[in-house]
Amino acid sequence: MTTTGDIYRFIDGFAPFRTAMSFDNPGLLVGDENTEVTAAVLSLDITPEVVLEASGLGAQLVISHHPVIFHPLKKLNTNSVPYLLAGSSIAAICAHTNLDMAPGGVNDCLAERLRLKNVRMLRENSACGLAEALCGETDREYGPREFAEFVKNALGCEGVRFTHGKRRITSVGLCGGGGAEYLYDAAQAGCQAFVTGECKHNILLDAESLGVTMVEAGHFETEDPVIPFLMQKLGERFQDVRFIRSGAMHGPAHYL
Repeated sequence: MTTTGDIYRFIDGFAPFRTAMSFDNPGLLVGDENTEVTAAVLSLDITPEVVLEASGLGAQLVISHHPVIFHPLKKLNTNSVPYLLAGSSIAAICAHTNLDMAPGGVNDCLAERLRLKNVRMLRENSACGLAEALCGETDREYGPREFAEFVKNALGCEGVRFTHGKRRITSVGLCGGGGAEYLYDAAQAGCQAFVTGECKHNILLDAESLGVTMVEAGHFETEDPVIPFLMQKLGERFQDVRFIRSGAMHGPAHYL
């Protein structure tokens, strides 16, 4: 028999929850560690649609990247996700920045999807010593627009935004999700491009000024590559559990 506690401790073994950044709130956030699990849904986010999907599949657990409870709850509405999870007797394990930085985690999966070689640390987390952002060499030389097109296709993006760095690209920095602030580390390390999920206007201006091709590929799209990694790792360890990629999970942004 596999329990939520067994799965929590296994994830803790390769993406220790104690390594999460100070603002974060990962962990077993809904449910009891002694609950038996025969089916679990994996999703970047836990939305009401994901809870309904998990319930219909007979799942006892949802494993997500983004925490279902991030700030202290002051009230619990009947349509809120924690309420829906509890009402359906579905537990939630959320692995966020601990999974971002873990070996084989979000950033490593993004680097692999972008075919980067010689992948190494771009910025070290001072508290745990893990990599907050990575950099590596491309599989071949790209022009700025050509590289942006490659990222779009590699991640299955409906669209991307990018700055034109006006330099050929052989070295790339990256951080999945909201990692635009690592642009400056990438520029200092000599990267001609930087890939992340979302970016503010002023940082795009800075990227242009620094001559870096900043590719803003979408928060969802830059983190989604970790789901197959988790599916495989969990499936190999817990062969009595059905691990199911959420069909309700999706990136909310659309492009015209």
